[in-house]
Amino acid sequence: MSHSPQIRIPATYLRGGTSKGVFFRLQDLPVAAQTPGQARDALLMRVIGSPDPYGKHTDGMGGATSSTSKCVIVSKASVPDHDVDYLYGQVAIEQPFVDWSGNCGNLSAAVGPFAIAAGLIDPNRIPQDGTVVVRIWQANIGKTIVAHVPVSDGQVQETGDFELDGVTFPAAEIQLEFIDPADEGEGGGAMFPTGNLVDDLEVPGVGTLRATMINVGVPTIFLNAADIGYTGTELQGAINGDAKALAMFEAIRAHGAVRMGLIPNVEAAAQRQHTPKVAFVAPPQDYVSSSGKQVAAGDIDLLARALSMGKLHHAMMGTAAVAIGTAASIPGTLVNLAAGNRQREVVRFGHPSGTLRVGAQAQQVDGKWIVTKAVMSRSARVLMEGWVRIPGDSF
Repeated sequence: MSHSPQIRIPATYLRGGTSKGVFFRLQDLPVAAQTPGQARDALLMRVIGSPDPYGKHTDGMGGATSSTSKCVIVSKASVPDHDVDYLYGQVAIEQPFVDWSGNCGNLSAAVGPFAIAAGLIDPNRIPQDGTVVVRIWQANIGKTIVAHVPVSDGQVQETGDFELDGVTFPAAEIQLEFIDPADEGEGGGAMFPTGNLVDDLEVPGVGTLRATMINVGVPTIFLNAADIGYTGTELQGAINGDAKALAMFEAIRAHGAVRMGLIPNVEAAAQRQHTPKVAFVAPPQDYVSSSGKQVAAGDIDLLARALSMGKLHHAMMGTAAVAIGTAASIPGTLVNLAAGNRQREVVRFGHPSGTLRVGAQAQQVDGKWIVTKAVMSRSARVLMEGWVRIPGDSF
């Protein structure tokens, strides 16, 4: 009986923000996987170790959480005035599919450093010491991200003293600008797809909930924590082990996705797990983060918790942070009301791992809200580089 040998594919394993994933140059993928389709999806699933009914990713590079089951493909830019294309795949853990419907704001921080190290940026633009501005085309959603990547001695600087709650060790700061982040081309082409800052969202078996539904950064459904029986100070253990709560959140997500115009019916939500996100907010109060750090009410503007791929996130997704920052800047949204009901350009919110500061420039034009830019800082670090191996007959 013959067996297919393993093949090896050049790859880099990077942490970006509070996530990590396997990064590839498009040109390094096998020819069959260089274009979208079944072969590419099968390859990435095998790299990560999915689908895994044990939920462990023992036989792959994934970490069996939504934050660590990710792949990124980077290539020379396909659009003018950009340096690279960045394509992000969220690999399901127990189901056989890759969700391409959105971006990962955390891994966005690693795209610039990877592009520089992978030779995708003109060497003449890389100073001996200073900053490289990398213009990234986020191919999933058709948006621009500008990364400011620090360089020391002609190489990407990875070490530093920038601390990011949710990441154990400090590193070099990378500032990200999400340009015109509203609307992913779905839900009617508006930041608020229903036309309202707040809606009554009917969810059978749950009730009618006040909700702010927004398409910016990532499609997100915001709820008041108190309306669903929470305080906004919850950590992962309070929700992720509660099957009834998780079912409630998935029902909210599915019905919200229909209201936002993202899917035609609630059944379609099962094949679109990455988006939309569900988040809940509350006014500031003291709490203890997952690391044991005391977070004081006076140090934050509001509390925010969000679910990703069906589980409460251990910190905050970068794209959801963009949604929080934008919604907080617009008076009348649930996020803004939780933060004190005033227009602002910067907000600091408390999440399960600590706090995060994000800025957004929003304004009302002809009766509609638009956001021109959202800004936040992240960090990134190469964890391993070389080749990833998978059976040759797995894609």
